[in-house]
Amino acid sequence: QVQLVESGGGLVQAGGSLRLSCAASGRTFSTSAMGWFRQAPGKEREFVAAISWRGGSTAYQDSVKGRFTISRDNAKNTVYLQMNSLKPDDTAVYYCAAEPTALRFRVVTLVSEYDYWGQGTQVTVSS
Repeated sequence: QVQLVESGGGLVQAGGSLRLSCAASGRTFSTSAMGWFRQAPGKEREFVAAISWRGGSTAYQDSVKGRFTISRDNAKNTVYLQMNSLKPDDTAVYYCAAEPTALRFRVVTLVSEYDYWGQGTQVTVSS
């Protein structure tokens, strides 16, 4: 079992930055692929960024490349999403997810492949 708790969301002006954190419980964090997703009102949940076990592999949605950075600290059981140059279109509830059965260097980008999800944190970007 893995429990995930996101934090760091809030209201920010366009062009600003936020750093989201996702704290994980359980012994499988260091061998879990991790991901960030987001869901805006009336839209489906979409992939944002993903990272492999030790951070050697990452992947990003095209719209956030160059602005967002995913990272992890396995000693702290935490994954982060640094978000810079935020835009109003980034407004959504952001979720972190864990997949404990992924292969070591694999990044997981599909919602359906993740077994565990956090409760989400709201990010609102004003214009």
